[in-house]
Amino acid sequence: MHLDSRADSTGVAVQPPLSQAVGYVIVVVVGLVIATVMMLITRLLSKTIGEDNKKTEMFMTANRTVRTGLTASAVVSSWLWSTALLGSSLVGYNYGVAGPFWFAAGCSPMIVFFALLGVSCKRKIPEAHTSLEVVRVRYGRVAHVVFMVLCLINNIFACANMLLGASAVISAMTGMHVIAATFLLPLGVSLYTFVGGIKATFLTDYFHTVVIVLVACYFSIKAFTYSEIGSVGNLYDLVQAAGLRNPVSGNEHGTYLTMTSKDAILFGIIHICGNFGLVIMDTSYFIKAFSASPAAVVPGYTIGGIAYFAIPWALGTVMSSVAVGLENTPVFPTYPRRMSASEVSSGLVLPYSALTIAGSGGAAAVVLITFMAVTSTLSAQVIAVSSIISFDIYREYFNKSASDRQIIRWSHFGVVFFALFSAAFSTMLYYVGADLQWTLYMLGVVTCPGIFPMAFTVLWRRQTRLAAILAPVLGLATGLAVWLSTAHHFYGAVTVSSTGQVLPCVYGTVASAFSPILYSLIITLLTGPQRYDWAEFKKEHLALEKLDSDLTTAHQAGPRHNDTTEILADAKELKRWARIAGFWSVATFLGHWVIWPLPMYGSRYIFGKGFFVAWIIVAIIWLWLTLLMVTFYPLIDGGIEQTLLVFRKLIGKKTVEQPRDEKRSDGSESG
Repeated sequence: MHLDSRADSTGVAVQPPLSQAVGYVIVVVVGLVIATVMMLITRLLSKTIGEDNKKTEMFMTANRTVRTGLTASAVVSSWLWSTALLGSSLVGYNYGVAGPFWFAAGCSPMIVFFALLGVSCKRKIPEAHTSLEVVRVRYGRVAHVVFMVLCLINNIFACANMLLGASAVISAMTGMHVIAATFLLPLGVSLYTFVGGIKATFLTDYFHTVVIVLVACYFSIKAFTYSEIGSVGNLYDLVQAAGLRNPVSGNEHGTYLTMTSKDAILFGIIHICGNFGLVIMDTSYFIKAFSASPAAVVPGYTIGGIAYFAIPWALGTVMSSVAVGLENTPVFPTYPRRMSASEVSSGLVLPYSALTIAGSGGAAAVVLITFMAVTSTLSAQVIAVSSIISFDIYREYFNKSASDRQIIRWSHFGVVFFALFSAAFSTMLYYVGADLQWTLYMLGVVTCPGIFPMAFTVLWRRQTRLAAILAPVLGLATGLAVWLSTAHHFYGAVTVSSTGQVLPCVYGTVASAFSPILYSLIITLLTGPQRYDWAEFKKEHLALEKLDSDLTTAHQAGPRHNDTTEILADAKELKRWARIAGFWSVATFLGHWVIWPLPMYGSRYIFGKGFFVAWIIVAIIWLWLTLLMVTFYPLIDGGIEQTLLVFRKLIGKKTVEQPRDEKRSDGSESG
């Protein structure tokens, strides 16, 4: 939506605080600069330490040697969608303090749970590149095609969700046309992903994440240095007064200051189900898991998942409280009116709050982090789709003996094709009236059907081929039917507006997510449960280069030690990591979804000033710890070491490489 068309009934519109030139500079020039730097780094790594992106294993999986620090940073970045920054403030404005909490709680548990899936995949089918290869090896080509379609639907709607929110914000802050932003945002992404592959994605993830979290930390402090707020206690008074002026329907006593919010917990259910779908049906998560060294998968995903929680919680709570508290004062951009429903659903709570407390500089910072968030996560989506096109379509169905060069060429084609397609699809949604809130709420209906059939593929021996094929298809049909029928039942018509309401999306998402469990169990029992031998996975040779015993890509030179003792030791180590992943998956879900929030919901507790102050301070401290983790952990865990190695290579000094039986790629002593 172009800013000039966004006005209330009195014709009052908020003028863009920045010029169009600023929008084009950030979206085009900054994008091209980052792409150029990443391409130069990729070339430098190739020349100095032999990371050859003309080799498929390096382009797609970074030779399976990415360490814990960079993995954790990449995991945080994978969830730093523009939706996370904009959506957490959106639900905070709509539901109060419960909104950002449920937004954060809807993300962390499945990130940590994916550590279990990731390490299980590395243990059972170490040569795979994508989750779809796992499906094909176990169930054959029909199941492969079914899951391929589901994964592509997931990627398409995920990208549309990001682009709709980001383009609306960039248009609102700069006056840049929303369609121009939609098509230009993927430009820089396509360039550096085209050249650098997954390693470029990891490196840009790191850079973008540091900048985004740094800006979030700045806003978390700036809000309380602004003269109209002054302190956390004063912010509490402002939010409390706002609840009296504009009571929130479904909240205890209409206040913003309670976890007892009916619509917020319904959103939390939508969000956690939808995000399980976004993780498990997104091949980019599997690619990053395969790219990590064996000892990095579980700690990387666990640390990343827990650290991520603070970003939507702290940023969403602070900035939505600023909007709610100052909306009736002359300093707020929309004064004397409240934000319109269109402005809220387009994701403008965060930029309007930033504009209020930090002026045009705050608006520019929001445009920058929105740009970085959408390009970083788009990069992962583009890699995911290019892997499907190159490995799961071209290599599987057109050229079984494809060379590195041919697969890379088709990966490049996939990068360009999907960048253009996602922009075109987002434009189509924009013109039919969909926005950030609509895609945020309905996303789970189309992303959830494959969750349990995919998880069963890796974790449950007994699921049959027919169950794997039919369960997600029936689940998708059930979810769509429930979604549309409940929209008609509650609102009398099936429209963009009615299908974007909370209740139809809750019913549709839950049906889409959980009905496949029932379908899979029934079909499996009726057709005779399978007893799949996990060893069958390892008979399939999927890697284009031979793997060492520690599951990384073999080097061309140097001795290889692949004896039975070492293989058994690796298998035992991965089993240990799987148990740790299972523990943290359960602990994170119970902590973020049961032990912490549900007693507060059931007790109908309304925050007092002291409790609100503690709530905000804990969120901000957690956010700053996240900044320290994403900034310094990758540097400590191999980043400085690799930088020094590159420097020594550049100045011509020889480095002594340790034999692989003395030092393994994950940094641990062998044996």
